[in-house]
Amino acid sequence: MAIDYEAILRGKYPAKLHAQRVVQYIRSKVPDANGILYLEGRHTKLLEDSDMPEPFRQRRPFFYLTGCSLPDSYVIHDIETEKTTLFIPPIDPDDVIWSGLPMSVEEAKEKYDVDEVKYSNELNATLACIGNEKASVSSNATVFAIAGQVSEKVSFLNFPNTNFDLLKEAIGYTRVIKDEYELALIAKANAITAAAHHAVMKQVKNATNERELEALFLKECIKAGAKKQAYDGIFAAGTAAATLHYVKNDEPLGGKQLLLVDAGCEWECYASDITRAFPINGKFTPEARAIYDIVLRMQTECIAALKEGVVWDDVHVLAHKIAIEGLSELGILKGDKDEILAARTSVAFYPHGLGHYLGLDTHDTGGNPNYNDPDPFFRYLRVRGKLPAGAVITVEPGIYFCRFIIEPYLKDEKHAKFIDAEVLERYWAVGGVRIEDNILITKDGSKNLSCTIKDPEELEKIVVSS
Repeated sequence: MAIDYEAILRGKYPAKLHAQRVVQYIRSKVPDANGILYLEGRHTKLLEDSDMPEPFRQRRPFFYLTGCSLPDSYVIHDIETEKTTLFIPPIDPDDVIWSGLPMSVEEAKEKYDVDEVKYSNELNATLACIGNEKASVSSNATVFAIAGQVSEKVSFLNFPNTNFDLLKEAIGYTRVIKDEYELALIAKANAITAAAHHAVMKQVKNATNERELEALFLKECIKAGAKKQAYDGIFAAGTAAATLHYVKNDEPLGGKQLLLVDAGCEWECYASDITRAFPINGKFTPEARAIYDIVLRMQTECIAALKEGVVWDDVHVLAHKIAIEGLSELGILKGDKDEILAARTSVAFYPHGLGHYLGLDTHDTGGNPNYNDPDPFFRYLRVRGKLPAGAVITVEPGIYFCRFIIEPYLKDEKHAKFIDAEVLERYWAVGGVRIEDNILITKDGSKNLSCTIKDPEELEKIVVSS
C-alpha cells in the first residue's frame, strides 16, 4: 500500500519527537545527563569577491531538531523540561528593502514543532539565564553541542560543563530510524523524481546530448515544487555509464546503446536517489539486455532478502554471487564460481557497495562504513552490520565495463584465468547498468518507496512511445 504522503505532510515535522530520541541516546551513554541541546543552523555567507550569497543548504542536525530551513537560526532544547526554543533572525530594515519581510515569531511558532520562538538577538541572554538556573541546581548541567558549529559570539559561560562530542553521534544514530513524517517526505521526493525520470525516458530519442536530458529532469522537478536536487545527477550515455560518479553530462548521444540516469530531487531536505538505465533508441541490444537482466535479478533477489536484522554485508555478497552466475552464463567469466568469489574477481565488474542509508542526506548517517577494509568486496560498502526496521536504504547493484578497472585484472594471473577476454570484447559498448530504488526495512520484509519504471519491456515501450 502506497504512503499517503500528502495527508501526512499536512501535519508538522516532528522535531520534538526527534529531540526526545536524541536525549534518550545521550542518556544511554551518560545516564545522569541534564542541561541543554544546542544547535545552530547554517549561516548566510557571501561568495568570494561578490555581494551575492552562496547557495544555502541547511545543516542537517539543526533541521532534524527543528524542521526549520531558515538561515542564521538557533535552537535550544532543555533536557529536563523538554522545552524547545527556536531563535530566528530579527527584522533588518536594510535587508527588507532587498529581500522582503522575513518570517515573524508568530508565523514560526505556527509552522514549527517548537514551544517558543524568539529572535536571535535574544540568544545569549537566554543562554545566560538558563545557565544560571541549571548551575544553581546541578554541577552536572551540560551544553551538548557540535564541535565547529558554535559561533564565536555565543557564550556558554554560565554552564558548568560543555560536551562537543556526543550530540553529533546521537543525531547520527537516531536519524537511521525514520518516523511516518520522514517516510512521507522521502515518498514525495520519490514521486517527483519518478515523474522526472519518465520524462527523460520519453524524450531520449529526440535528444542529441546528455545536457538536454539533465535540463529536462531539473525542469520537471522544479515544476513540481522541488527546486533542490539531493545530489548532482548523472546523465551518462554509452561507455560513460562505466564511470560511477560521471559528472560531465555534456556528451552526444549518437551511436550509443544505453543512457544511465542517476538523479533525484529532495523535498524539504529529504532525499530521493533513483538510477535507471535504458536504450537510447528504444530497443536493447542483445548484450545490453543480457547485462540489464543480470542487474535486475541482482536487485530483485537482494530486495527479497531484506528484513529487520539482516546483515547488509551478506546481502552485498549475494549480489556478487548473482553477478558471477550471470556473467558466467554469458561466458564473460569462466571457471569455478566459488573460486571466482573467493578471488574477488567480480569486483572488476561490480566495484562499489550495494547501497547506503537515505534520509536528510543522500548518503545518510549511521552506516558505520570501513573504507580501510582490506577486502575489496566491502571496502566501499557504506553500511555494515544488521539493518533495523524503519531504516531506508538504497539497493543499487550494477555491472560496468570500465577499461581502467578491468584491464589490470586481465593482466593479473590471479584474475585473468577467470575472464574470457574474447567474449568480453562484445560488451565494452554497453558501458554500465545500475538499477537503484529506495527501500524501507520492515520487521518482516521491506517496502519499495520508489515508483520509477524498471521492467525492461516497459522501458522500451516508454522510449518508443515518444
